[in-house]
Amino acid sequence: MQISTRTSNDVHIVSIAGSLDSGTSPEAQKSLDTVLTSAKNVVLDFSELDYISSAGLRVLLGVAKKLRASGGKLGMFGLNQSVREVFDISGFSSILPVYQSEAEALA
Repeated sequence: MQISTRTSNDVHIVSIAGSLDSGTSPEAQKSLDTVLTSAKNVVLDFSELDYISSAGLRVLLGVAKKLRASGGKLGMFGLNQSVREVFDISGFSSILPVYQSEAEALA
């Protein structure tokens, strides 16, 4: 898994590549917690994310809760078919905002 971060108009865009699973979720949690210390609005770029497990979903839920508690927002885009299926089956696509493109997520 690789994580990179950039900023666009006070929105932190976090790109996650590879797999977000039980082996990589602690590293993802640590990276996202670091972003949350200075970010109110976060957009996750999943364009290069190949796989997400329930452990990865737990990380995302925790990030969403922290942002909501501080008045911030979380959005994501770039879900491939298998990641989208996990979101749909788990119900996450109905509780977390999923956008078609980066521009839509930033709007």
